[in-house]
Amino acid sequence: MAKFAYIAKDPSGKESRGTIEAPTQAQAIAKIRGLGLFPSAIGAVGGDSGGDSKGPAKKGAAAAAPKKKSMGSMEIKLPKFMRAKVKPKDLSTLTRQLATLVDAGLPLLRGLTVLQKQTQNPTLKEALAGMAESVQGGNTFSDSLTAYPKIFNNLYVNMVKAGEAGGVLEVVLNRLAEFAEKAEKLKNKVKGAMTYPIVVLVAALGITAFLLVAVIPKFQGIFKDMLNGKELPAITQFVIDASNFMIENGLAIGAGVVAFVILFKLFAKTKGGKVALDHFKLRLPAFGSLIRRTCISRMTRTLGTLMASGVPVLQALQIVRDTSGNAVIANAMQKVHDAVKEGESMTAPLAASKVFPPMVISMVQVGEETGALPDMLTRIANTYDDEVDNAVAGMTSIIEPMLILILAVVVGTIVIAMFMPMVQLIGNLGQQA
Repeated sequence: MAKFAYIAKDPSGKESRGTIEAPTQAQAIAKIRGLGLFPSAIGAVGGDSGGDSKGPAKKGAAAAAPKKKSMGSMEIKLPKFMRAKVKPKDLSTLTRQLATLVDAGLPLLRGLTVLQKQTQNPTLKEALAGMAESVQGGNTFSDSLTAYPKIFNNLYVNMVKAGEAGGVLEVVLNRLAEFAEKAEKLKNKVKGAMTYPIVVLVAALGITAFLLVAVIPKFQGIFKDMLNGKELPAITQFVIDASNFMIENGLAIGAGVVAFVILFKLFAKTKGGKVALDHFKLRLPAFGSLIRRTCISRMTRTLGTLMASGVPVLQALQIVRDTSGNAVIANAMQKVHDAVKEGESMTAPLAASKVFPPMVISMVQVGEETGALPDMLTRIANTYDDEVDNAVAGMTSIIEPMLILILAVVVGTIVIAMFMPMVQLIGNLGQQA
């Protein structure tokens, strides 16, 4: 039977070294994990097994450490396009496939190798190769994920770590895939609902700018020649003045727009600016309710999924805070975290934040009292997903005709303004005849 030296960490993060006997390296890793430890490096010990255990342990660690180091150096040397973010759809597909393979009894290392061969995305292919090498070197799967933070966020890593600790990795992977699929579905619905209005708005601005810059100046010359200095109708004069202003100050207007966008982005990156903008988003007349529902759905689903997967509640609240996507929600979750840390319930800080509706607070309170908080959070998320669907459908049905009406009014006003002097001219010619 072979002897393996290892370096491992206990649940508190304390490092320990030692040796263990096992027929294979995989069985040695299983034995180490059975002791409640998480191996970070492992290697076979050659020669006599009866020597000083500290010496072989260092030797085995040295044998295993290069693999981990080489993985890190490989990550650093990746070209920029390989380090790009992976699409959520690709990540959810990969997670679902890995969950299926693990659930079917295939070893994790073999599953990673299979997925590496069939994955077309170059970023995922490189990451899978690095993770397979790391797992083969004795690292846990969750430790391997941390080498690719641009692909696997804290939510993903911590859920996998909880699944490993509880021996339910396939269950956690399925939950992750389901979570990613529902989040992407919700995001696509909101994005799809906004695509048409944005296209119509851009078209309206483009048509208006074209008419003011290219068409109105030609009519202005015609009116000057044919009306012999007579006063133009008020609406016509207004449109001509707007055209002249845009032509004379076009560069200044363009520079002002660019400067505003740059300043807005810089302001949004500041802590105070992000909080102010997120407050403003939640208070928008029509879109505020939709944004609030979307944020609550994401928050409750994330927290429910983490808690159901075995992640400690304080750690789950920290992850939710960091992945909320809204500074107002993040601040509220920080207060909830602080309250829970002091032994209080979630209900009071949720109500004090004045961000969450009474229905959410009541359901969280019931979940805490009955011990079914993860399930209750998932139900809240499902409810708000349905509300978001209905809100998106309702807003789409209202916004589309409104934008078309606005476009018709703008273009129609310009057309009428240009034809009114023509009608006046035709009337004058009829009187002269």
